Amino acid sequence: MSLPRKPSAVVFDMDGLLFDTEALYLDAAMAAAIDHGIEMPVELYLGTIGLTGEAARELVCGHFGPDFDFDGYWKTADLKFGLLAETGLRLKPGAVELLDILAGRGLPRAIATSSSPGKVRHHLDAHGLHGRFDAIVARGDYARGKPAPDPFLKAAERLGVAPGTCVALEDSHNGVRAAARAGMMTVMVPDLLEPTDEIRGLCAHVAADLHDVGGLISAVLDGGDT
Repeated sequence: MSLPRKPSAVVFDMDGLLFDTEALYLDAAMAAAIDHGIEMPVELYLGTIGLTGEAARELVCGHFGPDFDFDGYWKTADLKFGLLAETGLRLKPGAVELLDILAGRGLPRAIATSSSPGKVRHHLDAHGLHGRFDAIVARGDYARGKPAPDPFLKAAERLGVAPGTCVALEDSHNGVRAAARAGMMTVMVPDLLEPTDEIRGLCAHVAADLHDVGGLISAVLDGGDT
């Protein structure tokens, strides 16, 4: 697989794509479930990846019932994630190298995430990456969260480029759906979720890791195929 055209910008998801955080979130969610006396099915939690808090609430309460204390559970999970992230927040392999390639090629870079602005600042600052992006789109910057296209459309708007000229990098099914609906050239870099037939059909490429993405983009910019 290759990209259908040369990109003018690259839009990154954050959790599970730039940072190896989804496994931490999963551990936190399972631990919080024990504290709240429930059994959280792993598949149910995985279905929340890439969703906004409200969409996750709807999904989880649809399983446990309308009286489930979602806010209390989610707060506990978030606190546990924060503790895990203090020592376990790591970049995904190839992240810095990919950013170096894009900067060297003069390609603008943005983040489009369902996470809060505070989490984005914390994660980027922890690895000295805050100045590596030309635009950041986080929760509160758009009307509808993933799988709606709004986060990616807002990122393209802030970069001043057409969505169809952007490469979008995602690890989640909901993120892939959002990027594809925005009309972006979508590349999935799987983390906890493997691509389904539906998701593969929405992607221009499924990459092994961010090193693979760097090679893909470099080859297209140089006029070759991958």
